[in-house]
Amino acid sequence: MRQQISLNEPAKTQTLAEHTSRRNFFSSVGHGLHGAALASMLSQDLFHRRLLANETSPQIRDLKPRPPQFEPQANAVIHLFMNGGPSQMDLFDPKPELDRLHGKSLLDKIAGEIEAPMGAGSVMRSPFKFAQHGQCGMWVSELLPEIAKHVDEITLIRSMHTSNLTHEPALFRIHSGREMPGLPSLGAWITYGLGSENQNLPAYVVLDDPQQLPVNGVQNWQAGFLPPQFQGTRFRSQGAPVLNLKPDFEQPKSIETLERDLIGRLDRIHQRQRASIRDLDARIASYELAARMQVAASDALDLSQETQATLAMYGIGEGPTDSYGRRCLIARRLIERGVRFVQLFISRQIWDNHSNIGVDLKNCCQSTDKPTAGLLADLKQRGLISKTLVMWGGEFGRLPIAQLGGDKDERKAGRDHNRNAMVTWMAGGGVKSGLTYGSTDEIGMSAVENKVDVSDWHATILHLLGLHHKELFLKRNGFEEKLTGVLEAKVVTDILK
Repeated sequence: MRQQISLNEPAKTQTLAEHTSRRNFFSSVGHGLHGAALASMLSQDLFHRRLLANETSPQIRDLKPRPPQFEPQANAVIHLFMNGGPSQMDLFDPKPELDRLHGKSLLDKIAGEIEAPMGAGSVMRSPFKFAQHGQCGMWVSELLPEIAKHVDEITLIRSMHTSNLTHEPALFRIHSGREMPGLPSLGAWITYGLGSENQNLPAYVVLDDPQQLPVNGVQNWQAGFLPPQFQGTRFRSQGAPVLNLKPDFEQPKSIETLERDLIGRLDRIHQRQRASIRDLDARIASYELAARMQVAASDALDLSQETQATLAMYGIGEGPTDSYGRRCLIARRLIERGVRFVQLFISRQIWDNHSNIGVDLKNCCQSTDKPTAGLLADLKQRGLISKTLVMWGGEFGRLPIAQLGGDKDERKAGRDHNRNAMVTWMAGGGVKSGLTYGSTDEIGMSAVENKVDVSDWHATILHLLGLHHKELFLKRNGFEEKLTGVLEAKVVTDILK
């Protein structure tokens, strides 16, 4: 693939150097000891310079670690994104008033807040039981028995809200701060600000579901107007982590090193002549990273190195939890190796429970509860939790009414989208332990106390990593572009240690 970058210059009398494409050059001399030696001997005559001498590269933004703006609480993030919109009143926010009002109509009070068929609008109680857990007494549904064992380590935010109740714009908002495509994601901003501790792996890794991409696809982890090297890199949780990563045949290490060094010099020459092409920087950087990843990525994703007890902790090898468990364990292995931001997605919209919530929501939790708890336990036993910020949540919440025809059987009905109330939790990385923050109204329709907007959530995440949301920006067309944009965002200091 690298040979697609040509050294030819148009509209000039062509010298041998200009006439010879990189593809032809390397096909002739790029393999074996004789090729490396010939490249070295011809470098001065062929390209009018010593290619193996030190080259001065143009200034580009790379992925080398950069100091934070102030002392951070966390140095890495694992984002467990529950795309589809988990139901807060069925998981973490019990509402006894729903039992009393079950079956009564509330349609007149929620006009404009639902996308429901005629006849919907009846209050729906939760079909699931709740209990208090841990020393903190946090309320958790019976659907999450494993996460319930770790409530003393998390901060639960029950007063989060967003600005749109449609999946596509809500996903853009939660990932990039605004309801529009083409903007940098949270992971891209963080790696732009801090770089990575490991130069042999991507700074921002995405572990999406093997079954299907989420709504908005790869736009969820894009770099937007930031340099392209800050976008998320997809890793596969099974098989080869990255396709086409391994070479077709093995060469002696010394020859491989010399070949890569020569290619790097050629890239820098090509790059200097085209300084205005921003994508070229990212392409060259990605090629160089791919070469270094050949060993590092395979090692990071090799779960055979783990003990059977660790695999069991994540539910690996068990039907419902195997896929998500693998991704959670890979996330820990990546963070352990210095990757800055790891993001996990679940299959397309499993949390989008518009009907049959009694079965479907239970299935969602059976797939993710044990792996998530295993991740928290594993990070803690390895001493990683104090510097790793773990986040769980979706793009919005759900309404306290039955969606399908006002069906009074809460097990068969479902819930529609709700932008005014949603739940998220955070653990490790500088947040308080065993804290329930904020509240919704008596039926869970809207956040009412200590409200947390998505922009506040973003500002708080950046703060925990030692970045100020107003000072992390890229100047673009005379404007300072930020994750939080022009919105008034605040750091939620009450949840910080």
